[in-house]
Amino acid sequence: MLATPGRLPSAAQDRRWAYETKQDGQRVMVYLPGDGRVLLRARSGEDITAAYPELRPLGSVLGSTPAVLDGEVLALDERGRADFQLLQSRMGLAHAPARAARQAARVPVHLVLFDVPYLAEPLVRLSYVRRRARLEGLGLAGPHWSTPGAVTGHGAEALRATREHGLEGLVCKRLDSVYEPGVRSRAWIKIRNMRAEDVIVGGWLPGKGRLTGLPGAVLVGQRDADGRLRYVGGVGTGWSEAERVRLAELLRDAASDRCPFAPAPRVTGARWVAPRLVGEVRYSTRTRNGMLRQPSWLRLRPDLTPEESAAALPAEPGPGG
Repeated sequence: MLATPGRLPSAAQDRRWAYETKQDGQRVMVYLPGDGRVLLRARSGEDITAAYPELRPLGSVLGSTPAVLDGEVLALDERGRADFQLLQSRMGLAHAPARAARQAARVPVHLVLFDVPYLAEPLVRLSYVRRRARLEGLGLAGPHWSTPGAVTGHGAEALRATREHGLEGLVCKRLDSVYEPGVRSRAWIKIRNMRAEDVIVGGWLPGKGRLTGLPGAVLVGQRDADGRLRYVGGVGTGWSEAERVRLAELLRDAASDRCPFAPAPRVTGARWVAPRLVGEVRYSTRTRNGMLRQPSWLRLRPDLTPEESAAALPAEPGPGG
């Protein structure tokens, strides 16, 4: 069952919803046949059990009771926050068990569980609140798995808490909702916390297809403590057609043979520009090396010069990285 992007339920509906922290990991369905084995499947349906050997003991925690659990595999940073970049070193190793075992010793994962569609019998027609009670009743807490709490009502406070703690966001789940396998349902609403910052445009990538002759993405940076323009990512979404055409004109006027970033990023096909255009972008988190995750364009900032903008890299890695 998948969540639909949206907003908080209204205050009048608040008590009809539960709120869970949105996790930044790999979604999995956990199959426990009741014979000591465990099978993990990704959203694609791929068997990824071998990628996470530290989760094998989960196969025996319910004894002979067969179950299907819904959850998310996380890699946690030194502050105990989910770090998707760390997790990437563990993903894709389902067909390399020896390497997966070595990585498990370096970057152990943690499985958070938030639903139980099957427990000795199908539970998909039960309400969320009843399924949640069954899940919590299992007492699934171990060295590499847990069942985080959910709160009923107080959605605005829950969302604010995720922002204050630098977490990815919130998932709102209607208390009376059934489990809908394979469906992106309005009964589950996901809200991603997004941040906005100024960036300096230092290059672009030509668009393809209907975007031929226009920028497909802009390459952006921010000043570090030494004043160097450090590359922080490519932004390819967020423009209207008219905005993209206008941006193309500005980029042509600023064309340069010299890369303004230090160090120069390895971006095939990049066209460089003089770093004089300032824009505002929205993004979810930063990677450990300061790159913006899921950036989208908000607007040009013609009111700011690169020297006047607040485009500066954080002194330490941002939330989530």
